Amino acid sequence: MNNSPNQTPRPKKNKVFAILPYILIPLMMVIGIAIASQQSGNRSVEAKYYQIIQYFDKDQVSEFTLNLTSGTLKYKLKGDDTKWQYKVPNVSVFVDDVNETVREHNKNAKSDDDMIKYELISGSSTSWFVNLLPTIIMGVLLVILLVIMMRRMNTMGGDMNKTLNFGKINAKKQQDQKSKTTFEQVAGADEEKEELSEMVDFLKCPEKFSTLGARIPKGVLLVGPPGTGKTLLARAVAGEANVPFFSISGSDFVEMYVGVGASRVRDLFDQAKKDAPSVIFIDEIDAVGRHRGAGMGGGHDEREQTLNQLLVEMDGFEKNQGVIVIAATNRPDILDPALLRPGRFDRQVTVDRPDVKGREQILRVHAENKPMDEDVKFEKLAQMTVGFTGADLANLLNESALLAARRHRSVISMDEVEESMERVIAGPQRKGRVMTEAERTTIAYHESGHALVGHILEHSDPVHKISIVSRGQALGYTLQLPQEDHFLKTKNEMLDELAVFLGGRVAEELMCDDITSGASNDLERATKMAREMVTRLGMSEELGTQVFGEAQHQVFLGRDYADHQDYSEETARRIDIEVQRIMREAHRRAVEILDARRDQLDLMAKVLLERETVEGDAVNALLDNEWDAYLEREGDILAAKEERNAKAAGIPTKKRAPRMSEEELAADAAAFAQAAMQEDAEAASDDAGDADADADADADADADK
Repeated sequence: MNNSPNQTPRPKKNKVFAILPYILIPLMMVIGIAIASQQSGNRSVEAKYYQIIQYFDKDQVSEFTLNLTSGTLKYKLKGDDTKWQYKVPNVSVFVDDVNETVREHNKNAKSDDDMIKYELISGSSTSWFVNLLPTIIMGVLLVILLVIMMRRMNTMGGDMNKTLNFGKINAKKQQDQKSKTTFEQVAGADEEKEELSEMVDFLKCPEKFSTLGARIPKGVLLVGPPGTGKTLLARAVAGEANVPFFSISGSDFVEMYVGVGASRVRDLFDQAKKDAPSVIFIDEIDAVGRHRGAGMGGGHDEREQTLNQLLVEMDGFEKNQGVIVIAATNRPDILDPALLRPGRFDRQVTVDRPDVKGREQILRVHAENKPMDEDVKFEKLAQMTVGFTGADLANLLNESALLAARRHRSVISMDEVEESMERVIAGPQRKGRVMTEAERTTIAYHESGHALVGHILEHSDPVHKISIVSRGQALGYTLQLPQEDHFLKTKNEMLDELAVFLGGRVAEELMCDDITSGASNDLERATKMAREMVTRLGMSEELGTQVFGEAQHQVFLGRDYADHQDYSEETARRIDIEVQRIMREAHRRAVEILDARRDQLDLMAKVLLERETVEGDAVNALLDNEWDAYLEREGDILAAKEERNAKAAGIPTKKRAPRMSEEELAADAAAFAQAAMQEDAEAASDDAGDADADADADADADADK
């Protein structure tokens, strides 16, 4: 196979050298352990020759071994298991000195155990080399290992330089994108795009502003909840202006090494200045721009040093010509005031949740590449998704597409969209959860109570769906969707919402044998809302228009950690009494509504136990107490729904005949009865004719006889 000249194959020797250290190091360890273990059994002694001879003369030696060539004496003393080693100066002299002593001792020994055991070894002249061989091998391996490591250090010089350059920023530069983001791709943010269009004009034509003496804002802070499109807007600014776009997260500046964050800030702005005009986008700037002086360490904190460098780069002694900084955060309250002053972040653009018109635009944008059924009405869907962000709406349509594919459908219908919306809000269904019949009955009455109270009260949101099928942590749920966006909540709306919260518990009290723990979340939310009405919103006539409790802002923690009680114990008692009064009033209203409609509540629970989920026309019929009338037309409603689902799944359906009126039905029934009577008459005449023919035949037969 021929290799192209641009592709140079990597030598295999490099792979061998890379593996060798992992082989040599364990091998050297094994040899070292072997040498150590070999020498660990023998202990050398620095003794005089005459002391060794005295050991033999005093009968203290139990056994010994003598190498006649090297002169190595290994011996043991009586009562000691240690094997000592001594280098004999002259082997022949030593043998003459101890020979007679050992022979005499062994001759007079009473038993074999008392005898001195000895062994004379005639070692070869090469024994010293054999002893030194492990050490030689270990030295050679060490030299080879050092050579390999030196070669590797030389080849990895470039990588080491990269590793040591931890002060350099790793910003993503997005300039040569094939598909750049533009303002047309950003839906539901018309006001925000208008605010940012000045940035685009400055980046395209800065002379237009400089000739008039205008100073373009150096920084724009995008503030809003997560998922509202802050990053998308920043990309759109760079895409519209067709300039380099540097994106980085605020957490990328902070490291454990002192001074790394400040170094990375300098490097980021140096890169942006080289490619000016350019856009720097810092996502989640609250990670590096928190209020100074809040943490331990004061001004020497690493985060504060990074923030100081960012402040200097944005508006310091040096000018940032052609560099615009766009930052995003959902916590502007914890940012340092020096960061928000004019000259740094001159503008704050609030990217809020989209309104009903914006949601419709976002839905249409995300539905462009998806096959949607005719029954999907984006206007209705936008009204149902109050409070959804752009990310939520994108996730909603994606879940709908996944659900349609799971159901083997060719298009996405409204059923999949509504099911996906419930999955996003409450979680997936948990039909496998086994519950007793008593629990199912209690849940049915509980959810019926919520729905009926919410339907009766004037200021409550319309009920969209009731279900006793578990979703997420909820054993059942009642889905209420507002018809329009609300930016304010009135006192009457909050009081009605409290009654709806308590509707489930009241239904259990009226229709069940005992109350359950199923209303714990309802009670928690209701109590929190009632206390907010009294202490925060000034909606209590007893306590007046006053706020009780001052929040203690813990900026370092990033949240309001606690409330400071700036009122007396008597006021606290009055607050508790007022909260109890509001809760009792809401409970009384729920009791009045449900107690007067026990039969309807019974019917709703019965239907829920039978069908588990009620929605659409069925839930409206239940709440309006017109269930019998709904059952008469339910067949047509279900047939139309099945036809629509079959069409979405690509299954051919038979065309149904149009429904006939009552007059047409009566005329059709009369015609059917008349035709049936005529057929009976004809059949009777035919039977009579057959009987006469049989009688004539019998008479002829008798005459022949």
